[in-house]
Amino acid sequence: MCAKTIDTKDITYDSLLQGNKDWVKDTIDSDPAFFDKLSAGQAPPVLWIGCSDSRVPANQITNTRPGDIFVHRNIANVVVHTDMNLLSVLDYSINVLKVKHVIVCGHYGCGGVKAALGDKQVGLIDNWLRNIRDVYRLHDQELSAIQDPDQKFDRLVELNAIEGAAKVMNTSIVQSAWANGQDLSVHAWVYSLKTGLIKDLKVTTKSLDDVSPAFKVS
Repeated sequence: MCAKTIDTKDITYDSLLQGNKDWVKDTIDSDPAFFDKLSAGQAPPVLWIGCSDSRVPANQITNTRPGDIFVHRNIANVVVHTDMNLLSVLDYSINVLKVKHVIVCGHYGCGGVKAALGDKQVGLIDNWLRNIRDVYRLHDQELSAIQDPDQKFDRLVELNAIEGAAKVMNTSIVQSAWANGQDLSVHAWVYSLKTGLIKDLKVTTKSLDDVSPAFKVS
């Protein structure tokens, strides 16, 4: 039987530590060898690039276990070619862990995307959100034609994930993996907080054939 969870408002520093102990006990009761197997190493088949939003935990919404998904998260799941944190994660996951799938997953209702749609200063994050405004600029004709603000918001969330996947695909890291014959696919998804379901945006790329000549590296 799983340990009882507590309401968010009742979470304290001490309750987190107790929650860990409860989880360990329940896990060992269910699988006595779980932590022996977990500590032996990791070989996740998936790299997840997602939003830092606390409501979008990669393992939970995909019904997977610790060790199944390598994760990188930032505000609004933005992919930037000068982000050494993201590039380091991407390089390690592809060249060391040999993941087979890289998934850029946004989520409807994303606060970062919503802020990028507005014209108010938020703070330091404004510089980060410029990357999403660039996505809007690239798709200005399509987005400007959408009159309903909620639909426009949702579509920008989708386009941000799609552009993120394209930027992953265009990195020298991914292109080198493909050039060496590595089995690797890049995908764009969006998660719905209202339904709990993931939407596959159908932009999967699997080879150098999908890379624009402007971004190909030799």
